Amino acid sequence: MEREGRTSWMKYGPVVSLFVILLAVWFRSPQDEVLDDRLDTVLSSLLRAEGKVGVNNVARPKVAVGFGGCVDLIVDGVSLLNKIGLAHTDQPLHHDLIENEVQLAQSFAYFFAPGAAAERFVLNDTLFSELVEASRDLPGNRWAIGGNAPVMAGRMATEGCDILLGGSFSPDFIDVLSEHITVAGNIVEEPDIHLILEYPSGASWGQYTSRRANRYIVHSDDHNPYLDSMAAFAEKLKGFDPDLLVVGGLQMMDNFPFQSGEREALLSRLANLLSSSSPTIGVHFEMASFVEESIMEELLHYVIPHADSLGMNEQELPNLLSLLKGSNITVLSDPNPRVATVLDQMREVYRIVNLRSKEGSDTNSAKAKPLTRLHVHTLAFQAMIVTHGSKWKNTMSATAKASLTANRHVCGSDDIDPSKARLIMDDSFSVSRREGSQRIPLQETRPVSCWDEEDYEICVAPVLVCTEVYQTAGGGDNISAAGLVLQI
Repeated sequence: MEREGRTSWMKYGPVVSLFVILLAVWFRSPQDEVLDDRLDTVLSSLLRAEGKVGVNNVARPKVAVGFGGCVDLIVDGVSLLNKIGLAHTDQPLHHDLIENEVQLAQSFAYFFAPGAAAERFVLNDTLFSELVEASRDLPGNRWAIGGNAPVMAGRMATEGCDILLGGSFSPDFIDVLSEHITVAGNIVEEPDIHLILEYPSGASWGQYTSRRANRYIVHSDDHNPYLDSMAAFAEKLKGFDPDLLVVGGLQMMDNFPFQSGEREALLSRLANLLSSSSPTIGVHFEMASFVEESIMEELLHYVIPHADSLGMNEQELPNLLSLLKGSNITVLSDPNPRVATVLDQMREVYRIVNLRSKEGSDTNSAKAKPLTRLHVHTLAFQAMIVTHGSKWKNTMSATAKASLTANRHVCGSDDIDPSKARLIMDDSFSVSRREGSQRIPLQETRPVSCWDEEDYEICVAPVLVCTEVYQTAGGGDNISAAGLVLQI
């Protein structure tokens, strides 16, 4: 009887499976079809907006990008912590740096549950070595070029730019860079390793479940904090004549055990480099996860006054704003903020930075530059503020490109598949939290909304959020770089 049953299933199983599939198609929810059509329309409209502007591949734009770089070892975060037997904690806590396993567990839990990106320096070399060794043979691990500067340089080279990259790399590292990237810096035998603990939405670790896909990064980097490529970079910069100068990777200096005054001296040298560049060259500073209040104060003094463009995510925006308003560091913010909240925060950052710029110019021989571009990338949407009449162009197309790049990077594919994406931005959004503010509906055929306010334009674009995550690390760098490419 058992054999007869098995024979019957083998005979009729494929027919039954086909019947089930046909039933699923037949009874498919009309709402699902509407959603699919909507995604297709939004995608085609974003592609059309992106395609309105192209990069001149005959006279390729020149971009100088600093500083540093590393090798990323990307693993599933929960699998790694389980492998090393890290005990679950019932006390999620923020730590400025990691000295032991207890702090690692508490810090990971603190950011894992809300699904917020974080990066921490591991002071304990033994602990970090154990994490690296455990990661090397963890199934599914991947190695990749890492560091803000190399990642942004790689994206811009792919998008049609010629790049001068400031960083100290090994010969093997240099060999895998694009032919359109020229390196300025020292040769090192072994690059620093950064561990990228990725996790998907809904992942569980102990009693915690992640609200969204993200990553927790740990490193014990003792090269990049010193910006040791800066002298070589400055020398090659003279003959490079860039259209844009990009600065990133400064979070490597956060909570690093410098000698007294050492970090401030390095940032002062960087300020001299930035201030000596031609006023016609745009300067972009890419923010990151900073938790040490003193370095944020130093950035406000030495770096931000020399940048006319800033890029950041939904965690870094309120952090910067809090410090600009004289409050403390904001370590953890809403990982899924509303559009109106972000826009209000962006307006405040724009206003305060430019007020400080004007006051600095009045007292410091006009060395401070006004902020003319602000780009905030979130999971659900992209938002840009660009000053009227500034050097930055094609804001609508750039916002669309940033949105599309978010999906391309996280899904790990240049071709966007609507079946692996969803829209999580609201069908309409308020332009401000102020009572009576205008609401703007999301129009599938014109998904990038742009409007004028005061002396600037604002553009907002929805993101086709990737549902089959390949990698979140480096997302912000790729998104910011892609947006900049169309604006120089």
